[in-house]
Parts: sequence; C-alpha cells; structure tokens
Amino acid sequence: MDYGATTPVDPEIISAMKPYFDHYFGNPSSTHGYGMDAEEKITECRQKVAELIGADEENIIFTSGGTESDNLAIKGVAFQHLDKIKKKGPHIITSTIEHPAVLEPIKYLEKKGFDVVYLPVDSTGLIDSDELENSITDETFLISIMAANNEIGTIEPIRKIGEIAKKHDVLYHTDAVQAIGKVPLDVTKDNIDMLSLSSHKIYGPKGIGALYIKKGIKLEPLFHGGGHEKGMRSSTLNTPGIVGLGTACELAKKRFKQDTEHMKKLRDTLIKNISTIEESYLNGHPTKRLVNNAHFRFTAVEGESLHMLLDSKGIAAATGSACSSKKLRPSHVLLALGLTPEQSHGSIRFTLGRNSTQDDVEYVSKELGPIIEKLRNMSPLWKK
Repeated sequence: MDYGATTPVDPEIISAMKPYFDHYFGNPSSTHGYGMDAEEKITECRQKVAELIGADEENIIFTSGGTESDNLAIKGVAFQHLDKIKKKGPHIITSTIEHPAVLEPIKYLEKKGFDVVYLPVDSTGLIDSDELENSITDETFLISIMAANNEIGTIEPIRKIGEIAKKHDVLYHTDAVQAIGKVPLDVTKDNIDMLSLSSHKIYGPKGIGALYIKKGIKLEPLFHGGGHEKGMRSSTLNTPGIVGLGTACELAKKRFKQDTEHMKKLRDTLIKNISTIEESYLNGHPTKRLVNNAHFRFTAVEGESLHMLLDSKGIAAATGSACSSKKLRPSHVLLALGLTPEQSHGSIRFTLGRNSTQDDVEYVSKELGPIIEKLRNMSPLWKK
C-alpha cells in the first residue's frame, strides 16, 4: 500500500533491460558497432518517453531521476538570470505543497537573491488560478507547480496553469513524477514548457528519469563534462536504465486505461471502507485526486505508531513523502492545508498500484479498524 514511494520493476521491463548489461554493453557515445547499437536503442527509448507525454523525442533529456530533473529545470533557467539580481530580483512562482526536490532548489535561489512567491492552497490542496495570475510580475520568469501532489494526491489545474503562463510569456515547469501513468498529460495541449518524470514510479528501475524541455528553451547545465545530452547533462548514458524507463513509458501508455480503472476501483473501495471508522477524514481533494491515493487522518492517533502496527501486520503505508518520512516533523503539505501539527501527525497515506488486489484492500480494511481502536484506547486525547 505504498506504491507512491516506489514500484516493483515489471518483469517485462527487467527482460528488456537485461541484454544491455552484458551483450549490448557499448558506450553509446562510441562510434563503433557496440556503441551504435546502444545509441540506436537509446533513440528508440527517447521516442517512447516522448510519446507518453505528447512530446518530440529531440526534447527529452535523460537524468538520474525526478530530483535531478527538477533541479536542472529550475536552476538551469534561473542561472541565466543571475545578472539581474543586482538590479531587481528575478521572480519565481511556486506553491507551498511542492516536493522538496522543487522547494529546496527554489529556497537555494531565494538565498542567492531571487524573489519567490509561494502560493497557498485551499483545504483540499488546490491552488487558486486567479491568485497565480495576480502574482505574476514583469520580473517573473518561471512558474513551477506540480501536476499532482505526492502526499495527498490532489491534481492541480495543469492546463489552466499552462494557459496563464503562456498568456504572460512565463515558463511553466511541472513536477509530474506522481502524475505520470495516472493522469493524462500532453505537453503541447497543456502548454507545459518543462516536465520532470521518474522511472521508478511507473514500474521501471530506480536511478533514471527524464526532463522534457520545450524546443528553444536554453538551460545552464548542472554538470559540466563531455557534453552529453546536447550539453545539458554530461555523463555516460545509463543505457540499461534508459531501456527500463523507455519500456516503462511504453507500458504506461499501453496500459493507461486498464491500470487507472483498476486502481480507481480499489481506491474508491478503500476510501469507502476507511470512512466508516469514527472520526476518520480524507485529506486532499475528494474527486480531483490520483486514482491510487487514499490519504487519511484519524483523531487522537499518532501516525508513526499506526505505521508501525500496520507494518507488523504486513501492511506497508506511508506517514509522509518517502523522501522525508523518517523525519519526525509535521508534513509541510498537511500544514499548508490548514491542519494542526497534531492532525498532521495523525495522518497516513495508502497508495495502490498495478499489482494491488481486492484482497489487499479487504485485508487493510479489516486490520485498520482494530489498530485504530487500540491506539485510541492508549491515547489521552481520545474521548473515553
């Protein structure tokens, strides 16, 4: 029940990757046969990634994952505005519920002199499109707002944000790591200038991702070296990983309807079952949410204890973003919704996947109630 953190690598993807570890092992930058075989496969995979998001393959840059893609997009654009800091701070707009892979590079830039607006969200996690538009100034050069939140699953008004950005001639970057494979995305129709995605969220291997960059956008590279990926990302290409990502994108496109309908059905059943527990509340938007996400809070229950007891029953869930869930502090996402620290600590995320079953949902539903009751009986906050 923690597919939002990562997914098992699909057997079909493992089979596709295997020959590129030992047989087709050439460096794709080499001009002999071994290298050209690898380069040919990389071109094919670049096309598969592009097709999933309605892009051209020449605009896909391979990275090590979502974090690097976010950093390359944000810093890569921002570093071209460094000369403006002394005059008037160049301006970035983001939201208060972004993933740390977006918030941290933006905070870094803020320390360097960039001006930043952190848009608030409503109690369901949605930004206000009018407030976004009103926040744009003559110095605004970038809007970075995620497609869907990794914790509460709320899907932002992606196309509307793109329309506003285009209208004001501002670049729009979206972290789509959680949305890929669950939300239909088209970079052209949605007016997205840069999009980050990661392989391991869609049944591919860890350590590989991609950044879509609209034609004509120039980025300052984070890595300097041999000039790979059109000079934007120097490093010998991870051929097996790229094959895994390409195959994962191909399968995500092919299985989109089947997967999303399957996960939504299980999610709705899970939400219905959990909602019968006294003083349980669904976090995030009730309908504009990822098809696999059920994020709940329980009055007078401590999330870490709930997490541990669920784990003892063989149920893996999450108390926050997997990248920061070991830090015992309230989720910045839940606090941004207006929840108290106590309410935030009493929350847990269940995320389903391609391999989830009705039996899984029924087992969680059966075990969760008694665990909640046990924790409440020990809690001084619960009404006896």
